[in-house]
Amino acid sequence: QLQLVESGGGLVQPGGSLRLSCAASGVTLAYHVIGWFRQAPGKEREGVSCISSDGGTYYADSVKGRFTIFRDNAKNTVSLQMNSLKPEDTAVYYCAAVALGRCIVVADRYDYWGQGTQVTVSS
Repeated sequence: QLQLVESGGGLVQPGGSLRLSCAASGVTLAYHVIGWFRQAPGKEREGVSCISSDGGTYYADSVKGRFTIFRDNAKNTVSLQMNSLKPEDTAVYYCAAVALGRCIVVADRYDYWGQGTQVTVSS
């Protein structure tokens, strides 16, 4: 059973940066498509970014140019570097994994989910 654990959330001022990490135990993430999603209070879950096993990436328009997704296969993690953060980026961020398929941020495509980490952007 693949278990995902997110870390790196917190409180940051507008314009600041955070790096979220998604770690797994027992399974090699390099062979999985990994997606990052977020959900703000009162809003639907939103796909933010994903990375395929061959390194292909996707970014939602709302984060393009500010967020970067990347793998560290030695650490068996996938991270989301978030720069130039805005108050509207405030949400619980989740990582998710699926063994097969292409990089697409559709929540129903993912089989495994982490518990989420809170990101708050506020002055």
